Amino acid sequence: MSMAKPSPSYSGQAQLVSLGVVIRDLRLKAGLSQEAFADEVGIDRSYIGGIERGEHNVALINLLKIASALNMTLAQLSHKAKL
Repeated sequence: MSMAKPSPSYSGQAQLVSLGVVIRDLRLKAGLSQEAFADEVGIDRSYIGGIERGEHNVALINLLKIASALNMTLAQLSHKAKL
């Protein structure tokens, strides 16, 4: 399987980096490895890593899955990331 490539237009933008930092922090506080979190969310582990690094402009449905796996709403996740 090939790794998902970073978004050429949006990789590294402040909002994506902030979101990724918050997701990583919450995942670690939940005691989940990237692999376990990816399995719970239903997204490839390498893609989760890219999200956490701010490389991917994440689709809404994936954000909803991530928020749910972190036991929060999308609004709460967005607020934590200051979006």
